[in-house]
Amino acid sequence: MTSPLPLPRPSHEIRARHTPTTVTVYQAYSPRIAGPAARDQRFPAAWKRERMTWVKPSFLWMMYRSGWARKEGQERVLAVEVDRAGFDQALAGACLSAHHPGLHPDRDAWRAALRRSPARVQWDPERDWRLQPLPHRSLQLGLSGEAVRRYADEWLVSVTDVTALAHAVHERVREGDEAGARELLPPETVYVPEGGAPGWSPA
Repeated sequence: MTSPLPLPRPSHEIRARHTPTTVTVYQAYSPRIAGPAARDQRFPAAWKRERMTWVKPSFLWMMYRSGWARKEGQERVLAVEVDRAGFDQALAGACLSAHHPGLHPDRDAWRAALRRSPARVQWDPERDWRLQPLPHRSLQLGLSGEAVRRYADEWLVSVTDVTALAHAVHERVREGDEAGARELLPPETVYVPEGGAPGWSPA
């Protein structure tokens, strides 16, 4: 008897490192921001609350975005553990960053929803261990206004500087050591928000 073929991975699926009460997201900053954040376990005054902040559950997508923590202004990567209930709340109130005909009757309705929403969702190609694009997507969650305040003041559980890990994985990638790189990567599994997939999910 032949083994059944594996089912294709959904194109839009949240994958993250998570526990029953927390979710880990990644952000990259300059040492001026990242150093105090990791030391004090809260974002410093220099961190701009009035700006939209984007969080990424995918470690490898963060590596792609920050150039393995080498790009200017992104030299330090933070693993930010946040309250799962808060993260789910942000997802539930989010709007897609691009118009999706299947979810909004027209572009005006989408723009109105975008203005009302304190969070927005963007799907970008996930990356493999060499940071090459994969056919399925990785979630980015943008927080603004009240969502930024709650992220920093209420949902934040811990802040860990994982720059050394980023550099260690990159070293194995440069050596062509796939097994070694994968061994270091943080485990990420399918994440299902409380109540199931949000209404904006195109999956």
